[in-house]
Amino acid sequence: MLSPKRTKFRKMMKGRMKGVATRGNYMAFGDFGVQALEKCWLTARQIEAARIAMTRKIKRGGRVWIRVFPDKPVTKHPAEARMGKGKGGVEFWAAVILPGRIIFEMGGVERELALEALHVAAQKLPLKVKIIEASEI
Repeated sequence: MLSPKRTKFRKMMKGRMKGVATRGNYMAFGDFGVQALEKCWLTARQIEAARIAMTRKIKRGGRVWIRVFPDKPVTKHPAEARMGKGKGGVEFWAAVILPGRIIFEMGGVERELALEALHVAAQKLPLKVKIIEASEI
């Protein structure tokens, strides 16, 4: 799974997700892509599940680009722990996704197969997405 090798700080504040994506909102590499329509935290597990589903569908043909990286540490306290005692330990890593962000791109595959593979990947994601083509933009 994806996670940073090292970070400047171990823990991070929640932050607020507002507005739309101003970077990463265009097709840069492939011919087909998955674009977010909602905001969310996309975990490393969800990114990996979508990637595996996509690459299995295209039978390891073509090329897949992951355009997001989970660099936000999300912390949690253990279940039934008492209040206080500081911030919890890092539970998982997440990528902050804003509307308009391109999550995956795919190239070197026939149109029908690419759209099927991206649809399977979209079902693994916890947000509404749109499958787009480079020719549309």
